[in-house]
Amino acid sequence: MPRMATMPREEWKTFGSVFDRFTEKQVQSLISKGVIDGLIGPLSMGKEATVFTAQAGEKTVIVKIYRLSTCDFNKMYGFIRTDPRFPKLNRQRRKVVFAWAQREFRNLLKAREAGARVPTPITHLFNVLVMDLVGGESAAQKLKIALPTHPEEFISDLIAQMRKLYKAGLVHGDLSPFNILNHDEKPVIIDMSQSTTLDDPNAKEYLARDIKNIAAFATKVGVALTVEELEKKVKA
Repeated sequence: MPRMATMPREEWKTFGSVFDRFTEKQVQSLISKGVIDGLIGPLSMGKEATVFTAQAGEKTVIVKIYRLSTCDFNKMYGFIRTDPRFPKLNRQRRKVVFAWAQREFRNLLKAREAGARVPTPITHLFNVLVMDLVGGESAAQKLKIALPTHPEEFISDLIAQMRKLYKAGLVHGDLSPFNILNHDEKPVIIDMSQSTTLDDPNAKEYLARDIKNIAAFATKVGVALTVEELEKKVKA
């Protein structure tokens, strides 16, 4: 893959809500350590984070930056405070955001170890997460935009990925066509910062919501699948 031109550091300032002085320092640290060569440009902007592509040697990677100033950290805290892995987390903005990025990194590692198809995490530094780009030269599109050509095969594969997460003791917590990529007609589950463990007191509610969302999507693309059937398949 040809090397892409990276943004001059001065251009970072055009993304004002993303690059406060602290975050700029962390990205520069990743460059100094050789994790990335530089940022190429923005890929997407979500509720809590802005996603950039970055050059790392001969390949393109993802740099996900959780915004310190404009994220809804109260909502983030509400989700993470019941996660048994973060028992002593207090309601301090930066600590919550740092824990949120760390949680996504840990969830991706755990999911990969279980054989689930998710992006490969590379490293994280405070509010910055680096992971492989899904799609090679061009980023894979979200399922909401790139509907499957063979819905039954795709849904069957997606159920298998959900089952792997469940067996690994994880619940995604926000699974929908917005958080699934269609990469070469195979589902890749993304955005796992909200994912939690099965012993989270809210895990049952989150899993039920995930199952409802995917059953509804399956029906939309012509695959007959009830909530009850999907739940049995995920927990099988």
